[in-house]
Amino acid sequence: MTEHELTPREIVERLDKHIIGQGEAKRAVAIALRNRWRRQNVAKELAEEISPKNIIMIGPTGVGKTEIARRLAKLDNSPFLKIEASKFTEVGYVGRDVESMIRDLVELAINMVKSSEQESVKPKAAEIAEERLLDVLLPPHPVERRVEDLAGEKEEGGASEQPLPPDNTREKLRQLLHSGRLDNRFVDLEVADVRSSPMIEIFTSSGVEDMGLNIKEMFGNIFPQKKKTRRLKVPEALDILAQEEAQKLVDMDKVTKAAIEKVEQSGIIFLDEIDKIVGSDSAHGPDVSREGVQRDLLPIVEGSNVNTRYGMVKTDHILFIAAGAFSASKPSDLIPELQGRFPIRVEMDPLGREEFIRILTEPRNALIKQYIEMMATEGLTLTIKEEAIAEIAEMASVVNERTENIGARRLYTIMETLLDDVSFDAPDMVDKNVSIDAEYVRERLSDIVEDEDLSRYIL
Repeated sequence: MTEHELTPREIVERLDKHIIGQGEAKRAVAIALRNRWRRQNVAKELAEEISPKNIIMIGPTGVGKTEIARRLAKLDNSPFLKIEASKFTEVGYVGRDVESMIRDLVELAINMVKSSEQESVKPKAAEIAEERLLDVLLPPHPVERRVEDLAGEKEEGGASEQPLPPDNTREKLRQLLHSGRLDNRFVDLEVADVRSSPMIEIFTSSGVEDMGLNIKEMFGNIFPQKKKTRRLKVPEALDILAQEEAQKLVDMDKVTKAAIEKVEQSGIIFLDEIDKIVGSDSAHGPDVSREGVQRDLLPIVEGSNVNTRYGMVKTDHILFIAAGAFSASKPSDLIPELQGRFPIRVEMDPLGREEFIRILTEPRNALIKQYIEMMATEGLTLTIKEEAIAEIAEMASVVNERTENIGARRLYTIMETLLDDVSFDAPDMVDKNVSIDAEYVRERLSDIVEDEDLSRYIL
């Protein structure tokens, strides 16, 4: 079964490996992802009419909103863009326009597809690169030079040998290259000088990133790209040549077409801080443009054509996942038209002591596992006992209650403060076994946690 055919239950199971709790949010995104597969399997005429089920996640920072969206995109190998809604301004104000996020998403998709294509042509590129390197290694008159000299194997006082025919010389060189006996030899190679490209930015209604890059390409065609000669070891030269050949072998028209289709059919945009573009009762100051941003956002979410440097992109079937704390406002404060385009509302569960214990230990990328593996690189065996983990979770919960609630992100600040001495002294420690118990945690952190002003600055 491919990733595109995962059932909602299987999607949730995979998300569970990385994200603790938030079952309702996982169910919502799992259904939204499965609906894409369903839409692609209905009649084409009807498929065009089926809109994505966009989602609003409601909850404070650090409860897993971004991580759910990011992991969902990885499951489906979809182009994924996370952007803060507060960065956008209404047309006419200085700042980014909402269409720029579609252009950014297309750029991401182009890079994804291009990397995939380069990977597929790698064997052929390696063959061509090898031939080019052999051309560099062979002198103008190869029959006048012995291959053993190139490999640095000429013995003093040895009997002179007859020059080899050109074909034999090339094959002998190839064998030396494959065996690694030329790895320490230097060659002079002409490579593109990327620093010689001028920086050009032009502000237009379609955005600086769009028009500016086209101008840069135009100048690139007028003035040939500068090259410089670099002295490189054979393996490094081979890598550079292989990369150049892989880029030449990739059909960019095919890449562009595939990337645009990928964006249109499976793109995911995570709009964070959407509550920040909800206007307040004040008609003065920066609030005056907030409703304008919502109105600019509406056609993108509803479905429209956006002009990019790669052509027109339809946004009808891009999945939008919005998120916000909504502490000073609520989703119903959004303009009615935009509310209607986010039919699924999910309230995220707050994280407490029990969730923190699970976050520290259960996921594949759990914080405790990360620190243990990092210390292992210093030859140090770090053991963090269960009682210590429980104490860390308790302290994180207490600090979140007393100060601003930043969810699981509090665990990062607490772990860094707790293991500060161990991280600093690890390379110089004689005793390479370190055990962290509850007493050690209390000794290091209790004073900071109890002092509310201190914990605001340190934790």
